[in-house]
Amino acid sequence: MAIQETSQRIQSGEISPVELTRQTLDRIAKLQPVLNAYITVTSDHALEQARRAEAEIRSGEYRGPLHGIPYAAKDLFYTKGIRTTVGAKFLSDFVPDFDAGVIEKLNEAGAVLVGKAGLHECAFGITSTNPHYGAIRNPWDTDRIPGGSSGGSTSALASGQCLFSLGSDTGGSIRIPASLCGLVGLKPSFGRVSRYGVYPLGHTLDTTGPFGLTVRDTASVYQALAGFDSRDPSSADEPDRTPVLPAEPRLDGRKVGVPRNFYFEHLDTEVEAAVRKALQVLEELGAALVEIEVPDIEEFNQVVRLILLAEASSVHHRRLRERREDYGGDVRALLDQGRLIPATDYLDAQRRRREFNAAFYQLLTQVDVIAAPSIAVTAAKIGQSTVRVGGRDEDVRLAMTRLSRALNMTGLPLLSVPCGFSSAGLPIGLQLIGGLFDEATLLEAGHSYEQATEWHTKRPAIASG
Repeated sequence: MAIQETSQRIQSGEISPVELTRQTLDRIAKLQPVLNAYITVTSDHALEQARRAEAEIRSGEYRGPLHGIPYAAKDLFYTKGIRTTVGAKFLSDFVPDFDAGVIEKLNEAGAVLVGKAGLHECAFGITSTNPHYGAIRNPWDTDRIPGGSSGGSTSALASGQCLFSLGSDTGGSIRIPASLCGLVGLKPSFGRVSRYGVYPLGHTLDTTGPFGLTVRDTASVYQALAGFDSRDPSSADEPDRTPVLPAEPRLDGRKVGVPRNFYFEHLDTEVEAAVRKALQVLEELGAALVEIEVPDIEEFNQVVRLILLAEASSVHHRRLRERREDYGGDVRALLDQGRLIPATDYLDAQRRRREFNAAFYQLLTQVDVIAAPSIAVTAAKIGQSTVRVGGRDEDVRLAMTRLSRALNMTGLPLLSVPCGFSSAGLPIGLQLIGGLFDEATLLEAGHSYEQATEWHTKRPAIASG
């Protein structure tokens, strides 16, 4: 069930948080050998939180829609007394002595942490095939990847092993797994959600955000997470508007930008068909579709790649030198590339980044949101190195990130919502791009589309088994 229905039944006493948590833990025990979505299951901690939530609700101290709701956190969010591995061998026994800022907020909301979800090693990859903790599998087809790096968070949620989850996005790591697993994923504006106590990858790109079964669920979690945190140097103290998500929404008066270049070039045919159909739905809801010209995304994908390689190598510089053998081959190769980037190239990339951002911000003065595919393809098979797109082979990693990477440079809020399935039964995502610190408009547009379609109601067979 979605959070809205579950929380209403918890508040009324129809559902017990303790029983809900026990059922969730039983489901994890059943599906963990199949999907490998978790690195650490926090059974005792979860039941303690659930008992506290139940006692508080019974005594009239209801905290809101997340009270008593089980969730999973990507295993790079620090959790006091619970190991935080970041999917790395060198942190396999690391137990923080404090909680990340977002974990604190969820504790305050009364949510129940059932486990630390698996991820691509060091959050630096999109397959979530981890050499130290095993491959995470997609609930829609267990031979396929769930996307990454937040693959465990979406595998767990799509299969019913939690009711919402947390992820991080440095170059697509929320939107990619959300799209491949048929979920809603929100990458908020850079600085909107605290990164205090979150293991870094790229310090000018990292963003944390939620996954949900619906836009409303995702909005509820986002509202619990958002806010200024003085402990995070990148935190932004900007006003926030609560999104209006009516049962029968419309988009009259809204302008939706549709890129005429790049985003609809070189796509899987079924992905393009699903996204084009989604654009028709937005128009039927009253939105005006406006063709726009986006900056040279191919160039800026290279710019952001250079920035991320340099920043990630800086994060791992000492450990890579001292414990090189602890890194998997793909991540080690990327970090080695970053070590070779001159400071002049990094600074020039940051200059080009400012130019790119200015161009994108200008586009969003002309339209309310921009709509595009989340990913150019559907989920690849585990171990597959290339995919066939438009008659040519393309590296899986590049194909998966081509439509998402450059946008992280802008700091804009980004939303992926389900918009269809391939003939093989694999989910397809619609990516919506919003104005800086205007998550409300973005969520309202996503909710309107969602309410006019049924894609968000679909669940993989394994979720009902």
